[in-house]
Amino acid sequence: MKKECIVVTGGDSGLGLELVKLFVKTKKQIVSISMTKKEQIQGVKYFYGNISDEKFVKSVYKELEKEFYISYLVNNAGVGLFGSPKENNADKIKRVVDACLSGLILNTTYALPLVEEKGGKVVNILSTAAIKANTNETLYCACKWGGRGYTESLRAFYKGTNVTVIGVYPGGIDTPFWDNNRDYWSKEATDKFMKADQLAKVIYDNITQDNLTVQDIVINRK
Repeated sequence: MKKECIVVTGGDSGLGLELVKLFVKTKKQIVSISMTKKEQIQGVKYFYGNISDEKFVKSVYKELEKEFYISYLVNNAGVGLFGSPKENNADKIKRVVDACLSGLILNTTYALPLVEEKGGKVVNILSTAAIKANTNETLYCACKWGGRGYTESLRAFYKGTNVTVIGVYPGGIDTPFWDNNRDYWSKEATDKFMKADQLAKVIYDNITQDNLTVQDIVINRK
C-alpha cells in the first residue's frame, strides 16, 4: 500500500525550508526538490536538480510513484532578477522563466497523477508581483502573472474533483532571495520584510484546513 507524502520545491532555504519544518511535525514523508544542497532536515527525502529540466522532474516522480501518493504539492521554488526593462536579455529571461514558470508547470504536470490518486492540494506560492506591477520587476512580474493564470486555469480544470488548487500571494520576505538584487533592494529595506517563519505559519494554517478551502491567500506585512 502506498504511503502519503508531501512535496515542497525549494525546501532547503527561505520560506520553503520553514514550510518543511512545519510539515515534518505531521510525521508524514516530506520530499524537498531544489537546485542546490543547503540546509537539510533529518527524515526529509531530498532531490537535487533543475525543476525546468523535464528529464529530471520526470525521474523524481517516477521514483516517488513506486511508494507514495501526494497529499500536498507546494510549488515554492523561484528566482528573481530585477532591473530596468532595458537590461532584459535572452539569458535573464530564460533564467527567470525556467525557475518561476516552466519549472512550476513541469513539476505540477508530473506530480498531478500522484495528487489525483487519493485527492490532494496543489499550492502555488507566487507573489504579490502576480497581482500588481512593480518597478524594475518586468521579468518577475511577467512570470508570476503567468503563474497566476496557470493556477486559475488548473483550478478550473479540477473544479468538482478531489484536487484542490490554492494560490498564495505573499509580499516581500526577508530571505537570501534578495542577495543578488542589492542594487534595487538594500539589506536595510529587506530586513523590514516579512519573516519567513512567521509567513510559513500563516500559509500552513490556511492550507491545512480540512473543513474549508481558502482558494487565494494574499499576505502582506503591516
